[in-house]
Amino acid sequence: MSRLSLDAVNDLDAVGFTAAFGGLAEHSPWVAAMAFSHRPFPSVTALHAALVAAINAAGPDQQLALLRAHPDLAGRAALAGELTASSSAEQAAAGLDRLTPEEMARFQELNAAYTARFGFPFILAVRHATKHHILAAYARRVTNTPAAETAAALGEVAKIIGMRLLTVVEPAPTGRLTVHALDTAAGMPARGLPVELVRGDGGTVLVSTITNADGRVDGPLLAGADLHAGVYELRFHAGVYFQTAGHALSAPPFLDVVPIRFAVANPEQHYHVPLLLSPWSYSTYRGS
Repeated sequence: MSRLSLDAVNDLDAVGFTAAFGGLAEHSPWVAAMAFSHRPFPSVTALHAALVAAINAAGPDQQLALLRAHPDLAGRAALAGELTASSSAEQAAAGLDRLTPEEMARFQELNAAYTARFGFPFILAVRHATKHHILAAYARRVTNTPAAETAAALGEVAKIIGMRLLTVVEPAPTGRLTVHALDTAAGMPARGLPVELVRGDGGTVLVSTITNADGRVDGPLLAGADLHAGVYELRFHAGVYFQTAGHALSAPPFLDVVPIRFAVANPEQHYHVPLLLSPWSYSTYRGS
C-alpha cells in the first residue's frame, strides 16, 4: 500500500484524519482526534510529536486505558488470531509467532506476573527486536516501581506509534547517512578506506565506495527518499586500507573487515557514523 504524502495528510479533514491514524495507538482513536488540531505538519517527526503530546496531555485513567488496550506479547489474543493487523505484523517480525512450547510457556508466565504487578500488559516496541531482547526487557522492567513502569510503558507506546506512522506517511526528504574514518595510529584521516553499506539482513549491498582525503565519502551514502527506517550494516575494509597505508601488520592482520550494525529510527534525521581506527582497535558512536 502506498504511503500518504505530508501534503495529503494536511489536506485531511477531522474525520479523514482520525480514520487514517486512529489505529496507530492500539484501539485508541482519541489520540489521533486530539492531534488533528496541530496541523499542518511539516514532517512525520512533527506529526509523531503531536500524537505523543495528546497522550501526555491525557489524564491517568485515559492513559491506563490506552496501556490496557495493548495485547500481551505471545498471549492469548495472538494464539486466537485476534490481534490487530499492526500488532500481528510486529509480533511476527520479532519471531513471537514461532516460539517453542517451552518459550511460549515462559512468555505466558512472565505476562501473568507482569500484569499482576502493574495492572496492564507488558508493552515493548518489538518490530526490530528478538525474543532475547524482549526477555531481557521483561527481567529489567518488572523490578520498576509502578510509576516508573507506567512512564516506561507510555514511552514504548510512543515508539510503536512512530514505527507505525512510518508505514503510513512518506517522511520529509531531510534525512541522510554519512561516515567519517580517522586513522588514530597515524593521527590523520583514513584516506582510501573501502566502505560498503549493506541492508541489515546481510544481503543487498546498497553502496560501495572509498573514503576521500578527509576520511569522508563524497556525499551522503543515502539521503532523502533512499533512507528508510530499519537496520543497516557498514563494512569498513580495514585490512586493505592498512596494507595500502603501509602500517606494520600481523599475518593475517588482526582487523580485516570492521562491521558496524546500526539502526535508523527516524529517516528524517541525519545519521553520522564516525570510525576511529587502528590496526589493533576501533570505536564508533553516533555523531552529528
